Amino acid sequence: MPSHSHKTTDVVFEDEFVAGLKKVFEEMIVFNQLLGLKITSVKPERVTARINMRNELVGHFAYNRIHGGVISAGLDAMGGLAVMAAIGARHMDESPTQRLQRFTKLGTIDLRVDYLRPGIGDHFELRAEVMRLGSRVASTRMEFLGPDGKLMSTGAAAYIVS
Repeated sequence: MPSHSHKTTDVVFEDEFVAGLKKVFEEMIVFNQLLGLKITSVKPERVTARINMRNELVGHFAYNRIHGGVISAGLDAMGGLAVMAAIGARHMDESPTQRLQRFTKLGTIDLRVDYLRPGIGDHFELRAEVMRLGSRVASTRMEFLGPDGKLMSTGAAAYIVS
């Protein structure tokens, strides 16, 4: 590892940066509002969020299951958020505003989701972490969990960062 690099786990984000990320993800990305995605934690190494089950999100009426599209869109959003957190941690020498500006270039290249169990519950937890942050591409791993903490779906994605 290059000598200038430091462990991102030591990084503590400013309230301004976290608030900025939440604003982008919960309000400015309007589709996330439709999903009801609420960010619960933003750390350099992991981000978490919650989706409360609502009638509009039902994918299978007979079982009251959440739609697979909600799961994949939620996991995609979380992967993007994890990348933003990792980039933010890498550039702590910049102001929160400067770091938030880096995310206009972020885009999903590839997304895969494995649906392991039917998404049934009154709320769900989503988690994501960056496996590798390169200069052009970032790889992430995501999880979609039921109210009991059981793993319901997993995701893996690649994002363009430059």
